[in-house]
Amino acid sequence: MMHPVTAEVTERIVERSRETRADYLERMEHARSAGTGRAKLSCANFAHAFAADSDADKATMRNPTAPNLAIVSAYNDMLSAHQPLERFPAIIKTAAREVGATAQYAGGVPAMCDGVTQGRPGMELSLFSRDVIAMATAVALTHDAFDAALMLGICDKIVPGLTIGALAFGHLPVIFVPGGPMTSGISNAQKAKVRALYAQGQATREELLDSEMASYHGPGTCTFYGTANSNQMMMEMTGLHLPGSAFVHPNTPLRDALVAAAPKRAVDIRDGSNAYTPMAQVVDVKSLVNALAGLLATGGSTNHTLHLIAMGRAAGIQLTWEDFDDLSRVTPLIARVYPNGSEDVNAFHAAGGMAFVVRQLLDAGLAHDDVMTVAGPGLRRFQTEPFLDGGKLVWREGTATSLNPNILRPVDDPFQAEGGLRLLNGPLGRAVIKTSAVKPEHLVIEAPAVVFEDQDELQAAFGRGELNKDFVAVVRFQGPKANGMPELHNLTPPLGVLLDKGFKVALVTDGRMSGASGKVPAAIHVTPEAAEGGPLARVQSGDIIRIDAPNGALTIRVDASELMRRDAAANPGSKPGYGRELFGWMRHAAGRADAGASSLGDMAEKEERPPPI
Repeated sequence: MMHPVTAEVTERIVERSRETRADYLERMEHARSAGTGRAKLSCANFAHAFAADSDADKATMRNPTAPNLAIVSAYNDMLSAHQPLERFPAIIKTAAREVGATAQYAGGVPAMCDGVTQGRPGMELSLFSRDVIAMATAVALTHDAFDAALMLGICDKIVPGLTIGALAFGHLPVIFVPGGPMTSGISNAQKAKVRALYAQGQATREELLDSEMASYHGPGTCTFYGTANSNQMMMEMTGLHLPGSAFVHPNTPLRDALVAAAPKRAVDIRDGSNAYTPMAQVVDVKSLVNALAGLLATGGSTNHTLHLIAMGRAAGIQLTWEDFDDLSRVTPLIARVYPNGSEDVNAFHAAGGMAFVVRQLLDAGLAHDDVMTVAGPGLRRFQTEPFLDGGKLVWREGTATSLNPNILRPVDDPFQAEGGLRLLNGPLGRAVIKTSAVKPEHLVIEAPAVVFEDQDELQAAFGRGELNKDFVAVVRFQGPKANGMPELHNLTPPLGVLLDKGFKVALVTDGRMSGASGKVPAAIHVTPEAAEGGPLARVQSGDIIRIDAPNGALTIRVDASELMRRDAAANPGSKPGYGRELFGWMRHAAGRADAGASSLGDMAEKEERPPPI
């Protein structure tokens, strides 16, 4: 039996999306009707597509019905998570040949590391890189010579971008092929301690660098539960991974076996097979509700209050922050992974990982089993785990009980009765707050505002010792139209230090925090943003602001008429340099945060087609 709230939210998304979803599915069926793979290419098109391939592959390709797979990769060797992807195309091509198919590296997409750009000018490009990746994915697939596609990408904006781009070709089967997390380094508590000491001038830069390098030390995703690892959780919950793929270490025999299994499965589910499974069928309302349930149950990244909405709209599905909020109230928090706990994703995986989470959510009626996945019908397939048995890849049932109750708990004995996100409303606009890592005594904060136009101003004030008091930091003009909505993760150490000193401290911003944001209460993604004339542009230092997470309120103790009579602060805008000037059109075109902050237009709106001639 489905939980009644999960069932009600699912049904209202279906109703809200009825026209836009039908339009999307109609477009996908039209694309499918054009024919499969190479069969529709002219001889000249055909020759261009395979001119550089080996003679052996050309012999296979001369058969127009032999499957051909697209590889779209976000490989670069600056991202630790993506460095292992360098090896994947060769593994995929070999595996494809074993089942009478071919595979081609159709295109690469950009992949920036938010860990490198935190607090730097490049962070203003980060959110919009999602839309660039979506467009680059479309460029790769628009050659229209493929029967299925494999998406190689892991990190923050990259998986959402690949998803949005691939959904434009949703008539094709699409499988996401992850790389897995790096092995664990120093403890997260030790890393956070050194960061706090450095913020107070009590640790040297060399000591900080030693600590960071001991944490981020090898190939694979960063091991905290930020946006990258939340992405991997969501791909499992949506059914776009092979089961249990998310958290297997890179460069291991099991990881290589999973990579090789992906193209073989893609061939099995291509159009013309008995198991045809297009991406448009996998990504539907129920699978997105499943992804949202997983996000809430595990305390995942706040960035997905943007990304899930944008991904849904690419499939004609209209999610809202109210959906997040309503599901969060009934979905218990069953995982504690840093920054919501002390242990990392490797410990989460060892404690039972995704197989345990899937089983718990299904048994409680908080996720839908009646979905299609790339592994076949039913989400129950994802309560299994992959293993090598004599060198052969097999799946077996995952643990039904947590192997570490400090990290994973059952639904009937959760860490919190509610999920990790809450919607805030009030005279300052709409915002979201991540509650899973915030102590109960910090869920309600009322204090005078201290207004900053950017994060550098706040850090400078902290350095001068001006913030040793109760206050709500208002960091405005950080929304998508202002400067691309950068993450403000560098504010976590100074605000955390002040919180630990016993001050009442919170953050209100139209920008983003990192997926690693934690103990400081933060009302983020405030919309309408200050650059659009939102109320944040009229807040003054000294105004009393109240964040009340339990009651979903973001209020200011200023009369509404007085607030609107005030002159709005001038938008400082995005500075030139570091490529930011190239993204001006995206800032201009960006939508609101609660609509996904996309610059690609409202893909959920029914497309207006010209009348036939």
